[in-house]
Amino acid sequence: MAPEDERIALFLDYENLAIGARDGLGVSPFDFGPVADALAERGRVVTRRAYADWSSFDEDRRLLARAQVELIEIPQRIGGSRKNAADIKMAVDAIELAYEREFVTTFAIGTGDSDFTPLMHKLREMDKRVIGIGVQSSTSKLLPAACDEFLFYDRLPGVEGRPMPARSSSRRRPATPATPGTPTAPAPEPVEPVAPAVAEAPEETSSDGPDPDLTTVVTSTLAGLARAADGPVRASTLKRAILRKDPTFDEGDQGFRGFGELLRHLENRGVLALAPGTAAGDPEVAFPEDTSAEDEAFALFATTVRDLEESAGAPPQLSGLKDQMRKRDPAFSEKRFGFNGFLSFARAARARDLVTMEWDEGRGDYQLSVW
Repeated sequence: MAPEDERIALFLDYENLAIGARDGLGVSPFDFGPVADALAERGRVVTRRAYADWSSFDEDRRLLARAQVELIEIPQRIGGSRKNAADIKMAVDAIELAYEREFVTTFAIGTGDSDFTPLMHKLREMDKRVIGIGVQSSTSKLLPAACDEFLFYDRLPGVEGRPMPARSSSRRRPATPATPGTPTAPAPEPVEPVAPAVAEAPEETSSDGPDPDLTTVVTSTLAGLARAADGPVRASTLKRAILRKDPTFDEGDQGFRGFGELLRHLENRGVLALAPGTAAGDPEVAFPEDTSAEDEAFALFATTVRDLEESAGAPPQLSGLKDQMRKRDPAFSEKRFGFNGFLSFARAARARDLVTMEWDEGRGDYQLSVW
C-alpha cells in the first residue's frame, strides 16, 4: 500500500441512512455500492461497521453482508432507549478504534443525526480526518460543518431515486407514532431541495476501443480523484482506486498488456491526457485540455433543448433529454468529460450560460430553456 493512501474506518448509523433514503429518495433497500465507490476513490477502507436492529432490515442485512460490512446488532428496546443505545455504541466503538488503531487516518461516519456532531469534533481533535455521509433531506445542518468533507448520498454517482419536492425550512416533518418493530428516525433540520435523479441511458458499444464499461470506470474514477485530490492524479493512484472499487479489474481482459498501455490507448482516443510524472513510468493523468469535443457536446445539449422547446412550444424537462441527445449522437456520454452524471453535465451547461434551469414543483423535474 502506498504511503499516501488514506486508511478509512467506516461507521454507519444504518437506520438513519436507510430511512432517509427510503423517505427522501424512494430508495429501498439502501444501496451501499455508491458509498463504497466514493470511499474507494479516497483511500483503503480497513473497517466497515453498520449499526441497527437488523430484524427490521432483512434484505439490507444480506446485501451488506455480501459487501463485507460487519453488522452490529442493537436489539429492539422500548421507547427512545434503543436509539440512544445504537448512538452510544457506535460513538464508543469509533473512539476506541481511534485509540487502538493509530494507522487509521480517516473516519467515515454515515448519519444525518446531529447527535454525532461531538463525535466528529473529538475525532478531529485526535488528528483524524472525518468524512460525513448522509441523505440530504434528512441531514442536520450542523453535521457538514463538523466534518472535513461531507458526501450527500443523493449526489453520489450511481444513486437513482425519485425526485422529491422541496420542504419548507420553517417546519419540521410531523412526527409519526412509533410502532413495535418499526425503526424511527430523529426529526431532521431540513436542507435545500434534493435534485432529481436522472435516468442514465445505456452506453453504446464501440468496435474500435475497449469495453465502454472499462472506459467509464477509468474516467469516473479519475473524475472522483480529481475532485478529492489537491494535486495531479498519477497513474498508479488511479489504478489503486479502480482496484478498490473492483478488485477483479484487469486490463488484460480487454487485450491490454498493462495499465499504461490502456491509458495510452485512451489518450489516443482523446479520452485522457498523459504528462510525465515525478517517477519514471508513473505519468500524471488528466482530462484533455483540448475542449473542442467538450464544446461540441455542450452545443449539442443547447441545440437539443432549443429544438424540443420550439417543437413543443414549452420548455423541455431534464428527464429524457439525454435520450434525445443520444438519438442525435449515439456516441454521447457525459462521463467522457469527467461528469459523474447527466445532471452535473446539465448544471455545467447552465454555468456556461447556454441554458436556464428552473425547478417545476408540479412536474417534479427541471425545466430547461435556451437563452
